[in-house]
Amino acid sequence: MENTISAKELRASLPVIVQRVRKGEQFTVLYRSQPVFRIVPVDEEDRISCPLDKDPLYRSEALGESSDRFTAADHDNLLYGGCGR
Repeated sequence: MENTISAKELRASLPVIVQRVRKGEQFTVLYRSQPVFRIVPVDEEDRISCPLDKDPLYRSEALGESSDRFTAADHDNLLYGGCGR
């Protein structure tokens, strides 16, 4: 089931919207009366993530230097949420 809500309604009722999406509902969000994005439930296959020891990006060696001066550990923290090497 698809619903249309404004960005203001989304901000005001996010916890309720999250629960409804978990139950399978979909929402089109309007900003200034124009559709800008959709909120849809995540498919089960999208929920499955690759274990870190199997993730080729995680296992790869650092290449070159970061132009933003962040270390490889900083990038790992950003990409993997604190599950660094």
